[in-house]
This record gives sequence, C-alpha cells and structure tokens, in this order.
Amino acid sequence: MTPSLPATMRAIGYSTSLAVTEPKCLEDICMPVPTPEPRDLLVEVKAVSVNPVDVKIRVWMAPETGHKILGWDVAGVVVGVGSQVEHYAVGDKVWYAGAFSRPGCNSEYHVVDERIVGRCPANIDFGAAAALPLTTITAWEILFDCFKISKGQEGDSLLIVGAAGGVGSILIQLAKKLTKLKVIATASREETKAWVEKMGADMVINHHEDLKTQLGEEQPRYVASLVGTDKNFAAMIDIIKPRGHITIIDDPATFDVTKIAAYKFKALTFSWEFMFTRSMFETADIGAQKKLLDEVADLVDAGTISTTLTSRLGNIDAKTLIKAHEAQESGKAIGKTVLEGFPPAASDS
Repeated sequence: MTPSLPATMRAIGYSTSLAVTEPKCLEDICMPVPTPEPRDLLVEVKAVSVNPVDVKIRVWMAPETGHKILGWDVAGVVVGVGSQVEHYAVGDKVWYAGAFSRPGCNSEYHVVDERIVGRCPANIDFGAAAALPLTTITAWEILFDCFKISKGQEGDSLLIVGAAGGVGSILIQLAKKLTKLKVIATASREETKAWVEKMGADMVINHHEDLKTQLGEEQPRYVASLVGTDKNFAAMIDIIKPRGHITIIDDPATFDVTKIAAYKFKALTFSWEFMFTRSMFETADIGAQKKLLDEVADLVDAGTISTTLTSRLGNIDAKTLIKAHEAQESGKAIGKTVLEGFPPAASDS
C-alpha cells in the first residue's frame, strides 16, 4: 500500500434497515482504509452513482454487525495495487461496478478485483463516467450473454420494458450502435418518452397501456423486462415472437410461468440477468467484465456512446446520498444520479 495514505477514511453506511425518511437510514462514519488482496486495486473514489440495488439492500438486508457500506458504481484513481496485479498501476484512472459480495464504494477508498475493472474513458469527467459501469455491464450481458445476439445482427426487434432508467438508457444505445435490431422502448410519461427517444429508440410505447394494440403487427424476438415483470409478463408472452427470449432483472412478487400455456407453446427461452454473478462466483470468464468496460470506454471516447447521467446531486456524504435514495425510490428516476467527491474534512475547513 502507498505509505502516504491515511489510516482511516470517511464512508457512508447503515447499521439498521430503515425507511429513507428516517435520518439515520444512512450515516457518515469513519473506518480503516482497506488493504488490497493480491489481485486487488486500492482506488481513491472520485464519483459514485446510485442504482436500484442500493435501495433494495438497504431495505432488505440488515448488517450482521457494524455498518454495511453500499455503492456499486465508481470512477476513481488507483492509489495502491496488490502483489499479483497485472493490468494497472498507481495513477491509472478506472471505472467499475464492484462485487456484491464485498463492501460497496461509498467510501473515500475502495478495494476491487482488477479483473472486473476497466480503464476510465478519457473524454468525460469522473461523474459522467460513474453513471455507467453497473448498468453498462447489465445491458451488455443481456444483449450478448443472455440473448446471445451477434454484433451487427439484423432482422429482429428488441422490446425494452421500463427503458428510461439506467439500464434501459444504455441498453438502447448499445443495441442501436452495436446491432441492427429495431429497438422498441416503453415509457409512460412525456419526459421519459423524450429521454428514450434521445437515447435512440426507434419506437416508443406505453407499458401502462395494452402492448399488443400499440405494437400492431410488430413481434419482438427479444424482450428485456427491467421493471414490473409480474404485471407485464402475460402481455409479453402474448406479443413475443415464437422461439423468442425474455430476460428480466427485477424481483417479481409473484411469478409462475407454468400458468401461462403460451410460454411452452411458443417454445420461449427465459433468463435472469445479474451482473454480480461473475464476481460472486469467480467464474472462469470473470475477466469479461474488464474487457467489455474497456470496449465501452473506447465507444465513449469516440462519441458513439454517451453518458446516461441526468443529475449531479453534490458531494459524497450521507445527507446527499439519502436524497439520491429518495429519488431512486420515487419510481420516476430517469437515467442516473451521481455524487462527486467527499466534502472537505472538518480539519480542512
């Protein structure tokens, strides 16, 4: 570890699962600076963003002891490396989504396995970069791992249900830039419709209205259900092309495919996408996340892909992070919310 680093750092965590309206649902705390393991980078966190997983874990998972640190989107600078690190050196700018099985990145310093870390795009700032990693990995894995779509593939259509959020925003862009699929996005408000059109959607429909009527003769072969799967599943089965594929990322309250006969009759494929699987189980292809993040960084630097950042809330602290959780829980979030830099320490003011 670099000798000049402090022994302790500021972080934001929670000790009890509380509603976002409770002042102590997230708290500013002090904890030791972590030590990188052999394959780890120690990263100085410059910017973070908030995802639905942050809210879900805060509400559903009480820490066994002490405080739990959330946060799975970061852009920052490498300040220390483990003994077996191969791809990075101190001073490198990086971005990544981290691992579900390790502490989150809402802290001044963070350790992460280098195999799931990409180089940070050079042509955008840390805040704009922090908006992308988790959702980009999720969207990429939906397209190329779950659906097994080939780059440049044409002749089919992709329906994205709930397309104005973080995952949908980048999924539209990746599908439009890397394939020749027709991209159909759902959005239910004027502002979300305008946003998905800006991201590049070819057609926009409302997921609160009858999907089949709006689609007409269009039958998507691929359906990415990002929200409301339990409410929309029967409708998705109805409109999807035979031998199509549905991938979901949310957590349906009730979900029984055996009750929908058409699911079998159409010979459909169903899958869940969970971008933490590779890091959680240290799969043989764990390095695929580094590779895809590097490729997307090239696309960002070329101007092919744009950041999905829509809100810069302020510094990384408990008060601001609570506001970000409130926005996420509202169900009306568009794109991504980012926090940048820790406020000056008390001794510095």
